[in-house]
Amino acid sequence: MKRIGKILLIIAVSIIGIVLTGCIILAVKSPGRLAPLTDTEGKVIAGSLVEKNFIEIGGIRQGFFIRTENQENPVLLFLHGGPGSPELAYSEVYESSERLEKYFTVCYWEQRGAGMSFSESIEANTMTTGQFVEDARQMTEYLQRRFNQEKIYLMGHSWGTYLGIKIIEKYPENYLAFIGIGQISNQLESEKLAFDYLLKLAAEKDDKNVVEKMKQYDKNAPDFPSEDYLMNTRGIMNEYGIGVAHQNISMFDLIKNMLFFKGYTLFEKINYGKGSMFSLQLFDNAMNDNLIESSASFDVPVFFVQGIYDFVTSYALAREYLDKIEAPQKAFFTFENSAHAPNLEEPEKFMQTVREILQTVKYQ
Repeated sequence: MKRIGKILLIIAVSIIGIVLTGCIILAVKSPGRLAPLTDTEGKVIAGSLVEKNFIEIGGIRQGFFIRTENQENPVLLFLHGGPGSPELAYSEVYESSERLEKYFTVCYWEQRGAGMSFSESIEANTMTTGQFVEDARQMTEYLQRRFNQEKIYLMGHSWGTYLGIKIIEKYPENYLAFIGIGQISNQLESEKLAFDYLLKLAAEKDDKNVVEKMKQYDKNAPDFPSEDYLMNTRGIMNEYGIGVAHQNISMFDLIKNMLFFKGYTLFEKINYGKGSMFSLQLFDNAMNDNLIESSASFDVPVFFVQGIYDFVTSYALAREYLDKIEAPQKAFFTFENSAHAPNLEEPEKFMQTVREILQTVKYQ
């Protein structure tokens, strides 16, 4: 018995040691400061700006990062996905010298209840699309005043595309153009299409475990897609290359990137996780709104960037949505080797596309 007790003590001490070591490593990797923008030779770019800041928006303290190689660049407000998953923390490692900051002054706003904008005191009844649109208006007006620009660009990814559509619908006078990456259109139908395709792929692969797991769910049930369904199938979609990325980028990679992101303190990294869970309540806003029917006329140019393997937000439905949209300009850009994150999977092509959009809008 004494020997067993000693072994258990050694195991417990080892586990505690591993946890403490991990905490120390994370603390060292969490100074809460962004690295400066550098050129291909590693030199800090003259005139560049890298900033972490907070302002009061919608009655609460909200955080954001601003980065640019040239402060005279047009301003771009980036709307992250999730809901509740700010993206600079995990996307920074994939960027090259050909990045958004070369052409824009980019504001990575962390939305109400997410990342640096998470607080235990935020009331759940304020987590609505309408409130987020008003928060975005205030964030936009801050950027307009600060950088002396009458209009700015708006870019959204995933959940951020749903929010972006609602923003330009209500406040078109503030924006030069909207660029949606992994565009939400009719999310309930998108989930049903993903269900059918996932089941088809599992059968083709003779993946009996996945087939059996999928048989537990009914895509026509009133509660579809349930939280249990989403938690059990998103990982499978990623494995099959129709989720967050088609290849080479996993959810583990993104989580690791966030944990080692130097722009956050350790406390802010903990809040990132809390905010991601807290913000999930917003998902129903997009799930219950068919944008193809509810929001299809805009006074702002609209551009969609979509991976052909994207079944998180259906590629086919995004194309259908753009066809229905009425706007001063519109265009659809297909990425042949991407799923839900073409900006990370095909970064060179993505930047080429953004430059094309910038030139088109600038000289319209």
